[in-house]
Amino acid sequence: MRGVFVTGTDTGVGKTVVAAAICAALAARGERVGAFKPVVTGIGDPPDPVWPRDHELLAAAAGGGQSPSDVAPYTFGPPLSPHYAAELAGTSIDPDRLRGAARATSAGFDVAICEGVGGLLVPITGRYSVRDLAVDLDLPLIVVARTGLGTISHTLLTVEAARAAGLTVAGIVMTPWAADPEPIEESNRATVEQLSGIRVSVLTSVTPETLEGGGESLPIDDWLP
Repeated sequence: MRGVFVTGTDTGVGKTVVAAAICAALAARGERVGAFKPVVTGIGDPPDPVWPRDHELLAAAAGGGQSPSDVAPYTFGPPLSPHYAAELAGTSIDPDRLRGAARATSAGFDVAICEGVGGLLVPITGRYSVRDLAVDLDLPLIVVARTGLGTISHTLLTVEAARAAGLTVAGIVMTPWAADPEPIEESNRATVEQLSGIRVSVLTSVTPETLEGGGESLPIDDWLP
């Protein structure tokens, strides 16, 4: 597979925005981009007035070659961990189906941008985590992190968990990065870069309309195999 796997230090850190920005930038270059996210939860919540739901945003950012249902094989109403959302729905998630869907995305497009769910160790099923899926897909990992207090430990723990499973962490992205960052944010970025040995890029606040420009600011060519 040619592509990247975007994970995060937690839920709500901006994974989907970063993944969508990468999709938009590559699509603008003329690449045929396929997006994949194994599970989307929380679709029962009222829609955000600005941001589409994750699978809708990714499908649009990738250039329109997929429907939202093509992007995400499973969707659930409550905003819960996938394994619990599936349990409450009286169903189960099949890892084989996830792997097959991701590989079909890779086969049908020039590049596959895969995004996890929550943090790296979030359980998709009781015995299969986001990290397990990343290992199975064998893509370079991009870790998305917050900029403020607490991000050093959260980011380094995610990097350690990835490396312990044999994953290659190609890059770290801190977001949303302010035009005039606070000293602690600058220090956090430098500290994570020094202690992890991984380049830390930043993504400023973007909108659905400015995703392409945000993606162009990221070192995508350095990440892609």
